[in-house]
Amino acid sequence: MDYKALLDGIGHAHTHTLGGVAHSVNRALVARNWLVGAYLVEFEQQGEDRATYGSGLLKRVAKDLSDEGIPGCGVRMLERMRDAYLAYPQLANKISSPLVTNFHDQLITNDLTKSSPLVAISDRNQPHMPTPLAAERIMGLSWTHIIELVRIDDPWKRAFYENECLKGGWSKRQLQRQIATLLYERTGLSTNKQAVIERGRQQAMDPPEDIASLIRDPYVLEFAGLAERTHYLERDLETALLDHIQQFLLELGTGFCFEARQRRITVGTEHDRIDLVFYHRVLRCHLLIDLKVRAFQHTDAGQMNFYLNYWKDQEMTEGDNPPVGLLLCTDKENTKVEYATAGLDKQLFVSRYQVILPKPEELERLIEEDRAVWEQRMG
Repeated sequence: MDYKALLDGIGHAHTHTLGGVAHSVNRALVARNWLVGAYLVEFEQQGEDRATYGSGLLKRVAKDLSDEGIPGCGVRMLERMRDAYLAYPQLANKISSPLVTNFHDQLITNDLTKSSPLVAISDRNQPHMPTPLAAERIMGLSWTHIIELVRIDDPWKRAFYENECLKGGWSKRQLQRQIATLLYERTGLSTNKQAVIERGRQQAMDPPEDIASLIRDPYVLEFAGLAERTHYLERDLETALLDHIQQFLLELGTGFCFEARQRRITVGTEHDRIDLVFYHRVLRCHLLIDLKVRAFQHTDAGQMNFYLNYWKDQEMTEGDNPPVGLLLCTDKENTKVEYATAGLDKQLFVSRYQVILPKPEELERLIEEDRAVWEQRMG
């Protein structure tokens, strides 16, 4: 394939897919963009001109397509189209027949199919790779969803979000939020993976109804840089979190604003300090966080309850809702938590945090079983 054939092929892909052959606007857009990606990969890997154009190929293609009046083909978008083709080669049969039959015939006429990705794709399945998502399911995703998914290099992680996105009917924004807040990693770290997934599905909905819907278990703090340390103090963890405040806010969830660290409270002649204080601008309440570099102890609940009662009496202003307490511990025993918090403020939560990400194989069975159930249900 020479350079002119590349531009002609992309032009045909644009005309025949967005010209009404596809069954819907979204399917047409996915088809067009996948085909553009196929042409780019074919040209880069098999074309005789690849050495001539090198890394400047996409810039040249973007400019020439713009000059020809073909929209939506900037350099960055061309990169995403190429990534979509490489991530989802199984779309070949779905798109080439019957979706773009005329375009496929044109390929044969021009004798461009000798090594075309549209005609025969070698089996790319590798050992320990997830079962490929059915082509029809991919076509059910919007192009904006696909853009977010192809950015994920880990195939198992991508498969996880494919499953959840399809089952939950997530919007692009909801998908972005779950990726940003590490739902995949938190699921892998949890002993009750299904519970974490269910909570994640609830948290994907906008806006949050109450603070309880924003509390996670576990929190993933791998960005804190403490994974390889055998011993550290609570102030070390606090400092690490504040050094990475942007990532920590993402892990907390949408709407939180940092307010204070080591906030001093005084009762009589004694002073206590709350490790971290945040404010949620939508729910209009403070979040008081107490960090523990150990497992939960029953006395921790009493301490946090003391902080909450003080805050309600001394710190709340007009328009504020009652504060929420979050104890972050390295581990917890659920029965102990239930006994320790029974009868106390209902806005007191205990969550674990992890500073080491899970191994991919911990989630493989869950993802495969989930996908099999989904495919069977959809027929």
